[in-house]
Amino acid sequence: MKYEKIIKWVLVALFIVGVVFSLYGFLVGFETNGNAPVDMLLYCAYAFAGIAILAVLLGVLVIGGMNNPKSLLKILIGLIVVAAIAAVAYVLAPGTPAVGYLGEPVSDQTLKLTDTILNLTYLTFGAAIVSLIVGWVVGATRK
Repeated sequence: MKYEKIIKWVLVALFIVGVVFSLYGFLVGFETNGNAPVDMLLYCAYAFAGIAILAVLLGVLVIGGMNNPKSLLKILIGLIVVAAIAAVAYVLAPGTPAVGYLGEPVSDQTLKLTDTILNLTYLTFGAAIVSLIVGWVVGATRK
């Protein structure tokens, strides 16, 4: 099966999910519940993410593994590195409550997870900046 066909069918699946959720929202009515529009967008985003993850798994693991079985070892090492980075971010997350927050109490686990996600966001932002600078320097020195 060619990659173009896979991409075409993934796009068709994403389109169908978008149409189904849009029709459901218009038939049920977005205004019946104050959270309905947000819930509908979240469900649609979950469906899109699920389809995208399945497409990546199919493309990377199945097709990539058939073409080059040694690439599966590299993927496994990459997953272990990502899990290690996430574990370090989790250990470094303080989990302190938000300053000035007057709403309902938030569990310690939720605070820890939120701080972990913030740490990962800061880390990826810094890595993106560093990779841009390194790319510019390497590009300038090769000319």
